[in-house]
Amino acid sequence: MKTLKIQTLEKGWHDRDNILLHAAFQTLVDFMEQEHPDKIVNWKWDETHSKAWKELKSLYKWWKETRPARKDPFEDKTLKAPKFKSEPIPGTDLFRYIQPDKKKYAKYYKAMGKSNKLEQKWFEEDQRNLHRLIEIRPFLWT
Repeated sequence: MKTLKIQTLEKGWHDRDNILLHAAFQTLVDFMEQEHPDKIVNWKWDETHSKAWKELKSLYKWWKETRPARKDPFEDKTLKAPKFKSEPIPGTDLFRYIQPDKKKYAKYYKAMGKSNKLEQKWFEEDQRNLHRLIEIRPFLWT
């Protein structure tokens, strides 16, 4: 029996959609690094094999190099984050959030906005590449 050890996820809880993405690409990494398909399969057999090999190499490079190089501007350690403040709501046991000064924390809020846009862009990129990997699944053999 073969065990799949996902190297790109830290220990702890992960949502299933994220586990699926990482498990699929760990399968690709294991295939490329452990089975050495470049030495076993004749990828020049026909045009279909050639295209599949090109796609396998492209996805492997994206997962190992391009994707890990993503930089989230919100993770900048020099950003000054506003402190969470609240105040009691008179006549109740409840509290309300006090909105921080947006001018004072302009860089923080700009980074947050940029981060949100990148998160959506990266999700779509992950989704496209997962679909690409599924399309060449029949070639993951040696």
